[in-house]
Amino acid sequence: MTTTQANQPGALMAAEIAEQPQAWKTLLDNGTEAIAAAAARIVEYNPRFVQFVARGTSDHAALYAKYIVEISHQLPAGLVSPSTMTVYGAQPDLREVLYIAVSQSGGSPDLVQSVEVARAQGALTVAITNNESSPLSQAAELHIDVLAGAEKSVAATKSYTSELLALYLLLDRVRGGDGSLAQALPDLAAQVLDGDAHVREVAQRYRFAQRLIATGRGYSYPTAREGALKLMETSYLSAQAFSGADLLHGPLATVDPQVPVLAVVPAGAGGEAMIPVLERLAERNADVFGVGAADRIAGLAGGISLPAGVPDVLSPLLEIIPLQQLALHLAVARGGDPDTPRGLRKVTETL
Repeated sequence: MTTTQANQPGALMAAEIAEQPQAWKTLLDNGTEAIAAAAARIVEYNPRFVQFVARGTSDHAALYAKYIVEISHQLPAGLVSPSTMTVYGAQPDLREVLYIAVSQSGGSPDLVQSVEVARAQGALTVAITNNESSPLSQAAELHIDVLAGAEKSVAATKSYTSELLALYLLLDRVRGGDGSLAQALPDLAAQVLDGDAHVREVAQRYRFAQRLIATGRGYSYPTAREGALKLMETSYLSAQAFSGADLLHGPLATVDPQVPVLAVVPAGAGGEAMIPVLERLAERNADVFGVGAADRIAGLAGGISLPAGVPDVLSPLLEIIPLQQLALHLAVARGGDPDTPRGLRKVTETL
């Protein structure tokens, strides 16, 4: 990056978006030993229930992992409300529970305290962070470093997708997998990144939007939520995310031609489940921009096609990249700097 480029608004976020293929390769090359050790301990523990605790962007990574556990492992899984422990002092019986904390910084006190309580109450605790010396990594029995490297932009990009990859590799290893399906991801991500110029044009189209809806189903629902968060924190849009099913249960009434909709429609079962949603959006004359399989986004107002042949469970790692690019370019087009969004800091500490 040249000095001129480094001084441009969004330069850090742009660089970190572009670093994702290398970040994933680093994790695939250097992180598997720690992942294998953690997986072996989980298999030995043999949990009957899995709980995830996270905040912000990492909460969407946890939601993605919740789908993996329920679908691939066929175990019940849930997302923890940390305030039950940190504000109300709850001390639930967590024997036979696998308790996974996900955090880019590993520094939020509520996550640390919840892991400490969970460990004391009998859970097997795992921290997944981008900081091996963080308080969260020290509080948990097991730690996995996502190895994304320093992330300086306030908006998390490479740390988010590295969390997704680490969670997939861990849960795949618990089931006896070897992570081979993920080996092609860095090269596929590079292909998706090549669509940046098109996404920049799309940003101009939505430059004056004041409200936006993002939607997806299954593994892609966390993508919709993360995409909406990125747009809120960088472009200050009022962006709401709904599962495709929930959108039809009421929020659809808020959609009109002036409210853009970002629809995540991959090739797998989640994308198939979105077809009736797209049909209802068409009835509303909605302006729908799709990210996903070429045949499923054909006929929409616009879209970004993803590489074919990617398993449903791994599609979220690629789906989010165009939405990260959109957040970046839309923020700059609206006169902002996504590296320093107003009122936000890189590490948010809550209780």
